[in-house]
Amino acid sequence: MAGAGTSTRWSALPIVGPLVGLVVLVGAWGRDLPVTVAVAAALVLAGVVLAAVHHAEVIAARVGEPYGSLTLAVAVTVIEVGLIVTLMISGGPDTATLARDTVFAAVMITCNGIVGISLFTAARQHGTAVFNAEGSGAALATVATLTTLTLALPTFTTGLPGPEFTPLQLTFAAIASGGLYLVFVVTQTVRHRDFFLPVDTDSDSEDVHAEPPSGRAALSSLVLLLVSLVVVVGLAKVESPFIEDAVRSAGLPQAVVGVVIALVILLPESLAAVRAARRNRTQVSINLAYGSAMASIGLTIPALAVAMIWLEGPLLLGLGPVQLILFALTVVVGALTVVPGRATRLQGAVHLAILAAFLVLAASP
Repeated sequence: MAGAGTSTRWSALPIVGPLVGLVVLVGAWGRDLPVTVAVAAALVLAGVVLAAVHHAEVIAARVGEPYGSLTLAVAVTVIEVGLIVTLMISGGPDTATLARDTVFAAVMITCNGIVGISLFTAARQHGTAVFNAEGSGAALATVATLTTLTLALPTFTTGLPGPEFTPLQLTFAAIASGGLYLVFVVTQTVRHRDFFLPVDTDSDSEDVHAEPPSGRAALSSLVLLLVSLVVVVGLAKVESPFIEDAVRSAGLPQAVVGVVIALVILLPESLAAVRAARRNRTQVSINLAYGSAMASIGLTIPALAVAMIWLEGPLLLGLGPVQLILFALTVVVGALTVVPGRATRLQGAVHLAILAAFLVLAASP
């Protein structure tokens, strides 16, 4: 009976979690919170992340791939953009590099962290991780191009001093990144959707024969997913002063704030990707990883270009030398990983090692 009671409590989390999180967010927004309340809010945040993953999987089961992973990636990124702009408006000059730090952290976390842990998990449980090389390669190429156009080029342009675009250059980067992301989405969902579908290695898989959820259940999950994501990003904003204080107290660089924010925001995709890898659906994990990286750039840069009309202060987007080296290594290793269409635990471990290097060097440049 105790086990049944525990199961019932956990089954209520996808519904109760977002609602409780919303109440906590409304009560905490704009207030100075004591440490104990901040810790409690962090625990609520963890529960809402788990709820978001559940609802994302329900939607994915209803609409199929790659629409499910696309829905989660876009929803998270839209709210991420709102968080970045909000922090930049309220943070003043200290947030000039926040967008760069957060977006680049998202790229490194998705392309190395999510990809690495997904490959390692799938290979550990199924021998090798199998995925579609055409779709994965196209996604990686798009991520590499978007990151180069928006985060690498400002380091070398000379229109303004420092790693900053001129207004014309920023306008071009915004149009190019938004347009390229739109072309990718059309390719992924319409023209070449089969490139982004999971490789069927097990015809007896529960995912193949499971009855899809009803339209009403999917609609309810969509609403609760959006509520969950609003709560996740909102509570991340509530927790940001404590994150900034902790970073300063530890003597860490300001860039660590962007890394922590990206880690929190990407928790739903990370958990969903690992769960897909366990079911031998590595392509879903890769769709989530590269799709989140693309959405983070393709939606954030155009939004920031518009926001700079009224935002004061510089927008420093250019990466430093260490970041450029890590990005180049990520692209080379990523290409070698996706070309064969299958990977072992070694490839997963290599990507995780690159992520570890990024985290260490962000804290100790």
